[in-house]
Amino acid sequence: MILVCGEALFDLFAEETATGFQIDARIGGSPFNVAVGLSRLETPAAFFSGLSTDLFGRRLRSALESEGVDLRFAVEKSAPTTLSVVSLGPDGSPEYAFNGEGAADRLIETGDLPELDDTIEAIHLGSFSALVEPVGTSVLGLVKRESARRVISYDPNIRPTVVADMERWRARIEELLDHVHILKISAEDLENLYPGADRAALASSWIERGVRLAVVTDGGKGAYGYTAAGELHVPGKTVDVADTVGAGDSFQAALLAAMSREGLLKADRLRALDRDALRGILSFAVEAAAITCSRRGADLPSRADLASSQARN
Repeated sequence: MILVCGEALFDLFAEETATGFQIDARIGGSPFNVAVGLSRLETPAAFFSGLSTDLFGRRLRSALESEGVDLRFAVEKSAPTTLSVVSLGPDGSPEYAFNGEGAADRLIETGDLPELDDTIEAIHLGSFSALVEPVGTSVLGLVKRESARRVISYDPNIRPTVVADMERWRARIEELLDHVHILKISAEDLENLYPGADRAALASSWIERGVRLAVVTDGGKGAYGYTAAGELHVPGKTVDVADTVGAGDSFQAALLAAMSREGLLKADRLRALDRDALRGILSFAVEAAAITCSRRGADLPSRADLASSQARN
């Protein structure tokens, strides 16, 4: 089972009309999406976050339960649910404006950290919950406590509208690097964090710090995997793009699901990851992300969806 840590929220898609805006509310949040994506890919997932007792929070809990996500680690909070207003650019890429100060997902304290048993093989974290307080410091403490016993996966998934200071994002990555085994980052986030940096050289520096697998996703160009053995590129898939909301989360869920299925979520197994296995894992994740791009919103694929897509190809 994979424990996913981070925010659960509502994305409000705003479409301008002659008289104002039409709002389409969708459940979301990057870690929430990853947990759902794992479950849809038949990989057991648990979710650790603060869930509000308000209307939106109850709906989030219900949605997670209906997807089969284990909620024994979720913490009930009498605080509002984070709301994110999403607008789409001409290319379908999302722009977010978050309303989350004092929200339930941010209020995780050190005392809320769960005791984990042997059913948890890996921990995934990312997005702004790894940075805002008090949840950021709390989750960092969990990672430091557990990294010697379980694989740690991290996707910065930066949100400048929540934290604009890139130095704070870089500082958190530095704090995590000695404890993270799998680091996935988009090319866009990489450029925002390290303008002009050579991605291969940067990935190599992470590997030297102890990261076993670094992955850079680059939209239609595909994904680049880096291990101690070198670099591997898997090309993207051509699809009719509805939007790209949730594509990175879909890739992340599929990456972890494929690795879990192959028994690779062990630090020693990751160190020995070969090129053929990595190619298959990245191809599976690219396929999952492409399916999500063909749908509106963060509608992540099931294992049956992927099997059907692969059969057509």
